[in-house]
Amino acid sequence: MTGRSTLLFALAALLEIGGAWLVWQGIRESRGWLFVGLGVLSLGLYGVVAAFQPDAHFGRVLAAYGGVFIVGSLLWGVVVDGFRPDRYDVIGALVCLAGVALIMYAPRAAA
Repeated sequence: MTGRSTLLFALAALLEIGGAWLVWQGIRESRGWLFVGLGVLSLGLYGVVAAFQPDAHFGRVLAAYGGVFIVGSLLWGVVVDGFRPDRYDVIGALVCLAGVALIMYAPRAAA
């Protein structure tokens, strides 16, 4: 279950961060409404992908995804915008991933 979940989190991050970046580019960098429209479409697909997480609890999935979003945003900045994270960015990202693992994959008693 964790393999599928991890893949869904990665795809969701790509869609959400990429969509937000496209909107940013369309508006802030004056690249036009096509960028904005593609960004909105990508953001909508993020919601669809998130709905396929195996865990049935929306709040848990979205809370865990918050940590994935933080890490993904830093990685996007490195790859796309030339951002260079400092050690505190890296430490913070690792803390977030530990939180994701606890929220999503900790053993729980059957309800």
